[in-house]
Amino acid sequence: MPAKINHDNIIALATPQGIGAIGVIRLSGENVIAICSSVFYSKNKLKDLTKVKSHTLHFGVIKVGEHIIDEVLISVFKNPHSYTGENSIEISCHGSQYILQEIINLFLKTDVRMATAGEFTLRAFLNGKLDLSQAEAVADLIASNSKASHQVAMQQMRGGFSSDLKVLRQDLLNFASLIELELDFAEEDVSFANRDDFRELLSKVSCLLKSLISSFAVGNVLKNGIPIAIVGAPNVGKSTLLNALLNDDKAIVSEIAGTTRDAIEDELIIDGVCFRFIDTAGIRETKDMVENIGIKKTFENIDKAQLVLYLVDASKIKNTSFEIDEIQRKYPDKKIIPIINKSDLLSDSELSKINSSLVSLSVPKYSEEAPILYISAKYKTGIDALIKILTDLSFTGKLTTNQTIVSNARHFNALNLALNSINEVSVGVENQLSSDLLSIDIRQALYFLGEITGEVTNDDLLGNIFANFCIGK
Repeated sequence: MPAKINHDNIIALATPQGIGAIGVIRLSGENVIAICSSVFYSKNKLKDLTKVKSHTLHFGVIKVGEHIIDEVLISVFKNPHSYTGENSIEISCHGSQYILQEIINLFLKTDVRMATAGEFTLRAFLNGKLDLSQAEAVADLIASNSKASHQVAMQQMRGGFSSDLKVLRQDLLNFASLIELELDFAEEDVSFANRDDFRELLSKVSCLLKSLISSFAVGNVLKNGIPIAIVGAPNVGKSTLLNALLNDDKAIVSEIAGTTRDAIEDELIIDGVCFRFIDTAGIRETKDMVENIGIKKTFENIDKAQLVLYLVDASKIKNTSFEIDEIQRKYPDKKIIPIINKSDLLSDSELSKINSSLVSLSVPKYSEEAPILYISAKYKTGIDALIKILTDLSFTGKLTTNQTIVSNARHFNALNLALNSINEVSVGVENQLSSDLLSIDIRQALYFLGEITGEVTNDDLLGNIFANFCIGK
């Protein structure tokens, strides 16, 4: 961790670039309130913002000499009661790009510099307002595009994840201290750490770590969306289905087989969960080099997908079982949903015959109770039933305020490393290893857990994390 917190004065635009009704400019640093006072006028008089109470709003104008830049509303936050833990100012002005840049340029001519990416949140972390996992959750909250991803980020930002880890880490630290104390009395063969209590703690820690690690499978898809590949032979209606699901003409639809050469991807929020649908090139034998590249990408997308929608043309059903079986053999752990498209072209009696033939061909179902799904992507019939299947097969449960779900890959990696160290400690206890050897693995586990919350960190780690933030946050 950096030995010294930089208290110089920084400024950044907090609202997005572009014209809007309101724009917000943020400042933080030791002297920003005094600097702002030098250009802020309330009722034609300079107002000394250094003498006002914290968390107050002040209306007036920012001007240089007789030149008024804009009418503004200024929010004053005095240390340590601010987001960054420093003196902070937020200026709400009209959202003209000219006005925003004029105000920023005015402050840059004083003892203020432009903030770097994530510097406000970095200062909040360095000043103890947030731990590192909460700081990362700020970026996740800004990037959240669904109810589920918002809930996961909010739960982490409110400290639920951190609280679990801090309790766990403190219990481990207490035992580590007792075990290391034994080293001072090695010649007397004294035991300060009860080994039975220690085994119980290790079991508790291991269970919690495994639970957090297993939650990443859910947290990752809630954060990044559930990838669903739409696959099948050429001209079975994959692009039409994508357009029907999105209710938009996203993909080109043509009677010519092999129209889709590259994967087309778009997102749809269903019941608060983001689904990422990927329309792929049709799978077939072809001598077309470009189409073969597209087919190769199809299999790459199947590999990445959590669910696969395998479309079949209702009028070309004979080889369905073979085609799906080939995909299933190549991806045995993949959930494949067979969908019979273009059902509008057939009569009820023809559909009945097809259903019987499918049973004899042993075409898989997405569940034992549900029938084969028939749709017409062109006329959007059966789409609601398909959406229900997707929500049934994915995690859409309501997240509770105390439910801890890991969605950050860095945390996931650190938890796995911590679990490995705990397992080593458990093996050492059972084999009655000496205190000095047990201490090494316990310290390793504490290190990896500390990396998550920021109790253990370095400049490179912080640089990598906060470089991904937007400027102004």
